[in-house]
Amino acid sequence: MEIKKPLLFVFIVTLLISPYSCKSVKGLDADGTVNENLTAKQIIKENQKQEARFKTLQCRLKIDYRQNEDSQGYTANLRMQKDEVIWLNATLGLARVMITPNKVQFYDKINNQYFEGDYALLSKLLGVELDFFKVQNMLLGEAIFGFDGNYESSVNENKYVLHPKEQSAVFELFYLLNPAYFKMDSQQFYQPLTKRILQVDYASYQEIDKQKVPLNMKIIAVEDTDELNIELEYKSVSLNEEVRFPFNIPSGFKEIKLDETD
Repeated sequence: MEIKKPLLFVFIVTLLISPYSCKSVKGLDADGTVNENLTAKQIIKENQKQEARFKTLQCRLKIDYRQNEDSQGYTANLRMQKDEVIWLNATLGLARVMITPNKVQFYDKINNQYFEGDYALLSKLLGVELDFFKVQNMLLGEAIFGFDGNYESSVNENKYVLHPKEQSAVFELFYLLNPAYFKMDSQQFYQPLTKRILQVDYASYQEIDKQKVPLNMKIIAVEDTDELNIELEYKSVSLNEEVRFPFNIPSGFKEIKLDETD
Protein backbone atom coordinates (compact mmCIF):
# COMPACT_ATOMS: atom_id res chain seq x y z
CA MET A 1 0.00 0.00 0.00
CA GLU A 2 1.86 3.02 -1.28
CA ILE A 3 0.23 5.99 0.46
CA LYS A 4 2.05 8.75 -1.43
CA LYS A 5 -0.09 9.27 -4.55
CA PRO A 6 -1.05 12.09 -6.93
CA LEU A 7 -4.42 13.87 -6.92
CA LEU A 8 -6.03 10.89 -8.65
CA PHE A 9 -5.53 8.62 -5.69
CA VAL A 10 -6.20 11.20 -2.98
CA PHE A 11 -9.53 11.95 -4.65
CA ILE A 12 -10.54 8.32 -5.26
CA VAL A 13 -9.42 7.06 -1.87
CA THR A 14 -11.28 9.91 -0.20
CA LEU A 15 -14.41 8.76 -2.02
CA LEU A 16 -13.90 5.12 -1.23
CA ILE A 17 -13.56 5.63 2.48
CA SER A 18 -16.04 8.44 3.07
CA PRO A 19 -19.50 7.71 4.47
CA TYR A 20 -22.05 10.48 4.30
CA SER A 21 -22.99 12.68 7.25
CA CYS A 22 -24.18 16.18 8.07
CA LYS A 23 -22.50 18.26 10.75
CA SER A 24 -25.42 20.66 11.04
CA VAL A 25 -27.65 17.85 12.34
CA LYS A 26 -27.38 16.87 15.99
CA GLY A 27 -25.86 13.43 16.48
CA LEU A 28 -27.75 10.57 18.07
CA ASP A 29 -27.31 9.95 21.78
CA ALA A 30 -24.50 7.39 22.02
CA ASP A 31 -24.65 6.87 25.79
CA GLY A 32 -25.76 3.25 25.78
CA THR A 33 -24.70 0.56 28.20
CA VAL A 34 -23.37 -2.78 27.03
CA ASN A 35 -25.19 -5.99 27.90
CA GLU A 36 -22.43 -8.49 28.58
CA ASN A 37 -24.90 -11.36 28.23
CA LEU A 38 -25.43 -10.77 24.52
CA THR A 39 -23.81 -13.34 22.24
CA ALA A 40 -21.94 -12.49 19.04
CA LYS A 41 -24.92 -13.74 17.00
CA GLN A 42 -27.31 -11.48 18.91
CA ILE A 43 -25.05 -8.43 18.44
CA ILE A 44 -24.75 -9.13 14.71
CA LYS A 45 -28.53 -9.51 14.42
CA GLU A 46 -29.09 -6.15 16.13
CA ASN A 47 -26.52 -4.52 13.84
CA GLN A 48 -28.18 -5.91 10.72
CA LYS A 49 -31.52 -4.45 11.81
CA GLN A 50 -29.91 -1.01 11.42
CA GLU A 51 -28.85 -1.55 7.79
CA ALA A 52 -29.44 1.59 5.73
CA ARG A 53 -32.39 1.25 3.35
CA PHE A 54 -32.77 3.94 0.71
CA LYS A 55 -32.67 4.34 -3.07
CA THR A 56 -30.55 7.47 -3.52
CA LEU A 57 -28.41 9.87 -1.52
CA GLN A 58 -26.83 13.24 -2.23
CA CYS A 59 -24.87 15.76 -0.14
CA ARG A 60 -22.08 18.35 -0.14
CA LEU A 61 -18.78 17.19 1.30
CA LYS A 62 -15.82 19.07 2.83
CA ILE A 63 -12.68 16.97 3.00
CA ASP A 64 -9.53 17.70 5.03
CA TYR A 65 -6.58 15.55 4.04
CA ARG A 66 -3.27 15.25 5.89
CA GLN A 67 -0.27 13.08 5.19
CA ASN A 68 2.71 13.62 7.45
CA GLU A 69 3.48 17.36 7.00
CA ASP A 70 1.31 17.83 3.90
CA SER A 71 -2.31 19.00 4.29
CA GLN A 72 -4.97 19.90 1.72
CA GLY A 73 -8.68 20.68 1.60
CA TYR A 74 -11.34 19.77 -0.96
CA THR A 75 -15.01 20.46 -1.50
CA ALA A 76 -17.15 18.04 -3.49
CA ASN A 77 -20.67 16.79 -4.19
CA LEU A 78 -21.42 13.15 -3.42
CA ARG A 79 -24.29 11.19 -5.00
CA MET A 80 -25.16 7.55 -4.63
CA GLN A 81 -27.68 5.07 -6.01
CA LYS A 82 -27.60 2.09 -3.69
CA ASP A 83 -26.06 -1.06 -5.16
CA GLU A 84 -25.44 0.64 -8.52
CA VAL A 85 -23.46 3.91 -8.63
CA ILE A 86 -21.27 6.11 -6.41
CA TRP A 87 -20.38 9.52 -7.92
CA LEU A 88 -18.17 12.37 -6.68
CA ASN A 89 -17.69 15.77 -8.31
CA ALA A 90 -15.09 18.33 -7.19
CA THR A 91 -15.76 22.07 -7.06
CA LEU A 92 -16.24 23.61 -10.54
CA GLY A 93 -16.12 20.14 -12.06
CA LEU A 94 -12.31 20.08 -11.94
CA ALA A 95 -12.33 16.37 -11.16
CA ARG A 96 -14.98 13.66 -11.20
CA VAL A 97 -15.18 10.04 -10.02
CA MET A 98 -17.79 7.39 -10.80
CA ILE A 99 -17.66 3.80 -9.60
CA THR A 100 -20.02 0.93 -10.37
CA PRO A 101 -19.85 -2.79 -9.54
CA ASN A 102 -17.74 -3.30 -12.68
CA LYS A 103 -15.62 -0.19 -13.11
CA VAL A 104 -13.72 2.70 -11.50
CA GLN A 105 -13.54 5.89 -13.60
CA PHE A 106 -11.90 9.24 -12.95
CA TYR A 107 -10.91 12.37 -14.85
CA ASP A 108 -8.89 15.41 -13.80
CA LYS A 109 -9.26 18.70 -15.73
CA ILE A 110 -6.27 20.26 -13.99
CA ASN A 111 -3.86 17.81 -15.61
CA ASN A 112 -6.07 16.78 -18.59
CA GLN A 113 -5.93 13.11 -17.73
CA TYR A 114 -8.29 10.23 -16.98
CA PHE A 115 -8.32 6.72 -15.52
CA GLU A 116 -10.51 3.69 -16.23
CA GLY A 117 -9.98 0.38 -14.50
CA ASP A 118 -11.07 -2.10 -11.87
CA TYR A 119 -10.52 -2.30 -8.12
CA ALA A 120 -7.18 -4.13 -8.18
CA LEU A 121 -4.86 -1.15 -7.76
CA LEU A 122 -7.18 0.59 -5.32
CA SER A 123 -7.18 -2.60 -3.26
CA LYS A 124 -3.39 -2.55 -3.29
CA LEU A 125 -3.37 1.10 -2.26
CA LEU A 126 -5.48 0.49 0.85
CA GLY A 127 -4.13 -2.97 1.61
CA VAL A 128 -7.69 -4.32 1.65
CA GLU A 129 -9.39 -6.32 -1.11
CA LEU A 130 -12.14 -4.04 -2.42
CA ASP A 131 -15.17 -4.38 -4.63
CA PHE A 132 -18.17 -2.11 -5.10
CA PHE A 133 -20.18 -3.60 -2.25
CA LYS A 134 -17.32 -3.44 0.25
CA VAL A 135 -16.93 0.22 -0.67
CA GLN A 136 -20.66 0.75 -0.24
CA ASN A 137 -20.59 -0.87 3.20
CA MET A 138 -17.77 1.47 4.18
CA LEU A 139 -19.81 4.44 2.95
CA LEU A 140 -22.79 3.40 5.05
CA GLY A 141 -20.98 2.55 8.26
CA GLU A 142 -21.71 -1.15 7.84
CA ALA A 143 -19.42 -4.17 8.17
CA ILE A 144 -17.09 -3.96 5.19
CA PHE A 145 -16.57 -7.72 4.97
CA GLY A 146 -19.98 -8.66 6.32
CA PHE A 147 -20.26 -11.36 8.95
CA ASP A 148 -19.49 -14.56 7.07
CA GLY A 149 -18.10 -17.30 9.28
CA ASN A 150 -18.03 -17.58 13.06
CA TYR A 151 -17.49 -14.49 15.21
CA GLU A 152 -16.56 -13.98 18.84
CA SER A 153 -17.58 -11.00 20.96
CA SER A 154 -16.11 -9.13 23.90
CA VAL A 155 -16.54 -5.76 25.60
CA ASN A 156 -13.94 -2.99 25.59
CA GLU A 157 -14.47 0.60 26.80
CA ASN A 158 -18.26 0.28 26.65
CA LYS A 159 -18.24 -1.03 23.08
CA TYR A 160 -19.06 -4.44 21.64
CA VAL A 161 -16.03 -5.89 19.87
CA LEU A 162 -16.57 -8.52 17.17
CA HIS A 163 -13.83 -10.44 15.38
CA PRO A 164 -13.58 -13.70 13.43
CA LYS A 165 -13.18 -16.72 15.69
CA GLU A 166 -10.10 -17.66 13.67
CA GLN A 167 -8.13 -14.60 12.59
CA SER A 168 -5.84 -14.89 9.58
CA ALA A 169 -2.11 -14.75 10.25
CA VAL A 170 -1.74 -12.03 7.62
CA PHE A 171 -4.97 -10.07 8.08
CA GLU A 172 -6.76 -9.22 11.34
CA LEU A 173 -10.25 -7.72 11.46
CA PHE A 174 -12.11 -6.00 14.31
CA TYR A 175 -15.56 -4.38 14.37
CA LEU A 176 -16.43 -2.07 17.30
CA LEU A 177 -20.16 -1.41 17.78
CA ASN A 178 -21.96 1.22 19.82
CA PRO A 179 -24.33 -0.25 22.45
CA ALA A 180 -26.89 2.56 22.05
CA TYR A 181 -27.92 1.76 18.47
CA PHE A 182 -25.63 -1.13 17.36
CA LYS A 183 -23.97 0.78 14.53
CA MET A 184 -20.23 0.71 13.81
CA ASP A 185 -18.05 2.95 15.95
CA SER A 186 -14.91 1.70 14.24
CA GLN A 187 -13.70 -0.79 11.65
CA GLN A 188 -10.06 -1.82 11.99
CA PHE A 189 -7.87 -3.90 9.71
CA TYR A 190 -4.31 -4.96 10.48
CA GLN A 191 -1.64 -6.61 8.34
CA PRO A 192 1.16 -7.29 10.84
CA LEU A 193 3.67 -8.67 8.33
CA THR A 194 3.55 -5.55 6.15
CA LYS A 195 2.89 -3.09 9.01
CA ARG A 196 -0.30 -1.84 7.37
CA ILE A 197 -3.30 -0.46 9.25
CA LEU A 198 -6.60 0.86 7.94
CA GLN A 199 -8.96 2.30 10.55
CA VAL A 200 -12.32 3.92 9.84
CA ASP A 201 -13.84 5.65 12.89
CA TYR A 202 -17.47 6.80 12.94
CA ALA A 203 -17.50 9.47 15.64
CA SER A 204 -21.27 9.93 15.66
CA TYR A 205 -24.49 9.12 13.78
CA GLN A 206 -27.60 11.02 12.79
CA GLU A 207 -31.12 9.99 11.83
CA ILE A 208 -32.47 11.08 8.43
CA ASP A 209 -35.85 9.85 7.24
CA LYS A 210 -35.77 7.16 9.92
CA GLN A 211 -32.36 5.94 8.71
CA LYS A 212 -29.35 5.93 11.04
CA VAL A 213 -26.39 7.14 9.02
CA PRO A 214 -22.87 8.38 9.88
CA LEU A 215 -22.48 11.98 11.01
CA ASN A 216 -18.72 12.56 11.51
CA MET A 217 -15.84 10.26 10.73
CA LYS A 218 -12.08 9.94 10.44
CA ILE A 219 -9.96 7.63 8.32
CA ILE A 220 -6.43 6.60 9.24
CA ALA A 221 -4.22 4.61 6.86
CA VAL A 222 -0.74 3.63 8.02
CA GLU A 223 2.10 1.81 6.32
CA ASP A 224 5.26 1.44 8.39
CA THR A 225 6.02 5.09 9.36
CA ASP A 226 3.78 6.72 6.71
CA GLU A 227 0.38 7.94 7.93
CA LEU A 228 -2.59 9.36 6.03
CA ASN A 229 -5.52 11.06 7.82
CA ILE A 230 -8.81 12.17 6.26
CA GLU A 231 -11.52 14.03 8.18
CA LEU A 232 -14.93 14.75 6.71
CA GLU A 233 -17.72 17.24 7.17
CA TYR A 234 -20.96 16.61 5.26
CA LYS A 235 -23.74 19.11 4.59
CA SER A 236 -27.23 19.15 3.08
CA VAL A 237 -27.82 15.41 3.06
CA SER A 238 -30.98 14.19 1.33
CA LEU A 239 -32.33 10.71 0.64
CA ASN A 240 -34.56 9.24 -2.06
CA GLU A 241 -34.62 12.25 -4.36
CA GLU A 242 -34.06 12.01 -8.09
CA VAL A 243 -30.34 12.28 -8.90
CA ARG A 244 -28.22 12.21 -12.05
CA PHE A 245 -24.71 10.83 -12.58
CA PRO A 246 -23.22 12.68 -15.58
CA PHE A 247 -19.83 11.35 -16.60
CA ASN A 248 -18.14 11.97 -19.95
CA ILE A 249 -14.37 11.94 -20.29
CA PRO A 250 -13.39 15.14 -22.17
CA SER A 251 -11.82 14.61 -25.57
CA GLY A 252 -8.06 14.93 -25.81
CA PHE A 253 -7.39 13.77 -22.25
CA LYS A 254 -4.47 11.41 -21.72
CA GLU A 255 -5.22 8.01 -20.19
CA ILE A 256 -3.36 7.23 -16.98
CA LYS A 257 -1.70 3.84 -17.17
CA LEU A 258 -0.83 2.45 -13.78
CA ASP A 259 1.33 -0.48 -12.77
CA GLU A 260 2.59 -2.02 -9.54
CA THR A 261 5.27 0.68 -9.10
CA ASP A 262 2.91 3.69 -9.37
